[in-house]
Amino acid sequence: MGRKVTLATCSLNQWVLDFEGNLERILKSIEIGKSKGARYRLGPELEISGFGCMDHFYESDTLLHCFQVLEKLLVSPISQDIICDVGMPVMHRNVCYNCRVIFLNKKILLIRPKMILANTGNYREFRWFSPWNKPRKVEEYFLPRMIQEVTGQETVLFGDAVLSTKDTCVGSEMCAELWAPNSPHIDMGLDGVEIFTNSSGSHHEIRKAHSRVDLVKSATAKAGGIYLLANQKGCDGDRLYYDGCAMIAVNGNIVAQGSQFSMDDVEVLTATLDLEDIRGYRAELPLQSRSEPYYRVKVDFALSAHDDVFVPTYEPIQWRYHTPEEEISLGPACWLWDYLRRSGQAGFLLPLSGGIDSSATACIVYSMCLQVCLAVKNGNSQALEDVRRVVCDITYTPQEPTELCGRIFTTCYMASENSSQDTCNRAKELAKQIGSYHINLNIDMAVKAMVGIFSMVTGKWPQFRVNGGSSRENLALQNVQARIRMLLAYLFAQLSLWARNKPGGLLVLGSANVDESLRGYMTKYDCSSADINPIGGISKTDLRSFIQYCIENFNLTALRSIMSAPPTAELEPLSEGQIQQTDEADMGMTYSELSVYGRLRKIAKCGPYSMFCKLIHTWRGICSPGQVAAKVKHFFQTYSINRHKMTTLTPAYHAESYSPDDNRFDMRPFLYNTAWPWQFRCIDNQVSKMESENETQFHNALD
Repeated sequence: MGRKVTLATCSLNQWVLDFEGNLERILKSIEIGKSKGARYRLGPELEISGFGCMDHFYESDTLLHCFQVLEKLLVSPISQDIICDVGMPVMHRNVCYNCRVIFLNKKILLIRPKMILANTGNYREFRWFSPWNKPRKVEEYFLPRMIQEVTGQETVLFGDAVLSTKDTCVGSEMCAELWAPNSPHIDMGLDGVEIFTNSSGSHHEIRKAHSRVDLVKSATAKAGGIYLLANQKGCDGDRLYYDGCAMIAVNGNIVAQGSQFSMDDVEVLTATLDLEDIRGYRAELPLQSRSEPYYRVKVDFALSAHDDVFVPTYEPIQWRYHTPEEEISLGPACWLWDYLRRSGQAGFLLPLSGGIDSSATACIVYSMCLQVCLAVKNGNSQALEDVRRVVCDITYTPQEPTELCGRIFTTCYMASENSSQDTCNRAKELAKQIGSYHINLNIDMAVKAMVGIFSMVTGKWPQFRVNGGSSRENLALQNVQARIRMLLAYLFAQLSLWARNKPGGLLVLGSANVDESLRGYMTKYDCSSADINPIGGISKTDLRSFIQYCIENFNLTALRSIMSAPPTAELEPLSEGQIQQTDEADMGMTYSELSVYGRLRKIAKCGPYSMFCKLIHTWRGICSPGQVAAKVKHFFQTYSINRHKMTTLTPAYHAESYSPDDNRFDMRPFLYNTAWPWQFRCIDNQVSKMESENETQFHNALD
């Protein structure tokens, strides 16, 4: 009698509506799983269609093509003699569900719809799908004729059921169901299910992996069992990066860990485990189902072999977590590579100012080149094919990241009369160390031409504040410089390779961090406007730590002077060649304060008054209540004045839980009463009350 089962879970780099590519990657994962002895293969959520189809899920074409792919999977020799668990949208009785389709040897065993949908943060599943609200209930699903012809089945079971094989019982969860307080694995475990599977579409956020791993471990720690988690990987055509992290756990311990960031499009994780370990673990637990039992789909198939006494099983391992700096180095780098190789472009162009933000962006591109070189060196044929297509050279094999940078990465320092020689030198030295093709140019002629047109029409020539101009003139002259840099960035992105007699165009990279976006400290349609932005979801604090990481791990010594320089836009005149303008002085707040405001506003869901109430305790001993009030009011005024800029933010890599991305993650208005009269009056009343109480306490102490 068999007792040891070999199971496979995987991370696939699927792409929305890439049905051909998605099919190939699914088949490859099944093939790898079988080659390792697996008898059950689990894939990520919605792997057939791609996870992020969004409103394409409304289209009948999407549903049709998913069933066409399913037909190919059913008839493929690769999918025989292994239970395959794949994800796709299915319409049942004119209602669309996010489903798992589980099949074996050209027969569909069960279609299991998702019961708990993700509807917060980046997810809007209720827009496209309905939850299955019938726990432990199944119905008949009438198969499309193309599937009937393959399986010989007119109908199959659809609903909340489990699979009963010859040797064990398997139940499905889907992504958000693991995170819910009433996770299905709880009742399934109480009803005797021994193997839990979770097909996921979970995105990367810095420091998020700990939560995911803890949930998987705890799912089997209390009541025992095996837990398989599969996850999407790659950009999937959107702002999110799905970071893999496939894993297998048993009885509260991780036994197999997949990579979190990888250039491999298909990664399969297997483990051989002893079912008797689960039964022994549960033997002394008071387990008894208090609810209606699950419908069991009987499967004439065993996950274990008849004679497996001498087959070794997997032992618990310690999960290896990446540091936040490693996450910044790897996650956005993989996202950039996905975007580049699938966009048909020949590389990136970055306006490199010599400051922390653009330098961090340059380092992420360098890290991308490093990861690609390592992937090619390790035999990743897809990475090599993609590199050769990007550089338009079928004989090219990348050896060093600096060499690859020189082929696909152009950096450009756009000087003006307000730029310092220090920032110019810093940009040039960093470009040299990472190997990018570097351009120096001066924008003064273009700026004077633009202001000259205005002067010809109005008869007036605006001046900077230091030259006697008003604040309106000062701001307009800064914005002209910033916007001209955006125009030049796109001009050089389109034509710089043409000027060098090379094919293709370049994607423009933005480099506004999450804190500047939150505050709106940027010019609308300036060089923060770009095709994509790898650091748009990363805080200034984390970027500084990342720069230090690059100094230590990439030996980019040019970053030392960049770290020590004060952040500045360099849009106002110098004084004796020295910078007078700094970002924090312009903003009226520090970057560390901005991170605090951002987390309270988004994560803690604080309005002005609630934020004030929290900060008078957090900053006690540092600021008086009146000072806290002034800071909070200043933040909300500047935030709301600039909120309209969020509607035009460059699509950015989502990495931070307080991102102000207006397009998906942070759904708030962009037209406010920026005086916040009611809210600020509540703050003022509270300050007056506190000051009065303090004064009374002071006089009582004197008496």
